[in-house]
Amino acid sequence: MPGAPEAKSPTHTAPAPATPEDPTHGPQAHPTPPPRLVTPRPPTSRPRPRAYSLTVRALGPFLLLAIWWAASASGLLTPDVLASPAEVLRAVGELWGNGQLGDALATSLTRSGLGLLIGLAVGLTLGIVTGFTRLGDELLDSSMQTLRTIPFLSLVPLFMVWFGINETAKVLLIAVATTFPMYVSTSSGVRATDRKLVEAMRSFGMGRIGIVREVVLPGALPSLLAGLRLSMTLSVIALIAAEEINATAGIGYLMSQAQSFARTDILAVCILVYGVLGLLADGLVRLLERVLMPWRRAGQGVVAR
Repeated sequence: MPGAPEAKSPTHTAPAPATPEDPTHGPQAHPTPPPRLVTPRPPTSRPRPRAYSLTVRALGPFLLLAIWWAASASGLLTPDVLASPAEVLRAVGELWGNGQLGDALATSLTRSGLGLLIGLAVGLTLGIVTGFTRLGDELLDSSMQTLRTIPFLSLVPLFMVWFGINETAKVLLIAVATTFPMYVSTSSGVRATDRKLVEAMRSFGMGRIGIVREVVLPGALPSLLAGLRLSMTLSVIALIAAEEINATAGIGYLMSQAQSFARTDILAVCILVYGVLGLLADGLVRLLERVLMPWRRAGQGVVAR
């Protein structure tokens, strides 16, 4: 009809396109909890009782002694191969009672000590010269590195020709063997010294000798003690070789006499004496490290627990 309002057809809104369900807002979604913060715990040292440490260190030697005793008691080791621990103890009492062991120890320690002192003095001096001065490095280092590669045992016949079969050849052989470990350790330790600190001391007017004494040597102390440990160990090894040069006294002389009479108990005593000397030398260096570098002792528990 004219004038009548037009009828409006019902409108239908189109449904919204389906979207993937948000997993964080869905009906079955579980919100992810925030990460928990962990309280940092700095590493702390756990000091061990000294008795415990000594017991652990003694386990290895006692285990070897138990195996040796068991092999001798069961007959696996006969006296002509190696004497039993009881026979070795009796040999120690015999040698100590007649004074042979004490005299031999005094002679061997004198040889080893003199050779070690000479080798340490030469190695320390040359190491400081080559590590601290460029001229010394250019003049001496190549020659020292060449000589270092020569086995000191190969020098035994030459030393016998040069010095004869007296004490001089034995002491100098030990000195040569102990020079090069000290030289290498000292030279590398001196080169690692902080150059800025050296220049600062020079700017304050300190001379070279004072810088070496007050700056270089304290800074190279860890390397010096490492060289000392190697040199002391080599002094015992070189002592064995030196006492093979027609010795008439010392531990090596006892060994040669025991070899002639097939006394395996005395041979075992001499071998054990050499081992104890090496162990005491290492213990002496450890004691020096505790006295001269106490900060290392304080940090041992943090590194290894």
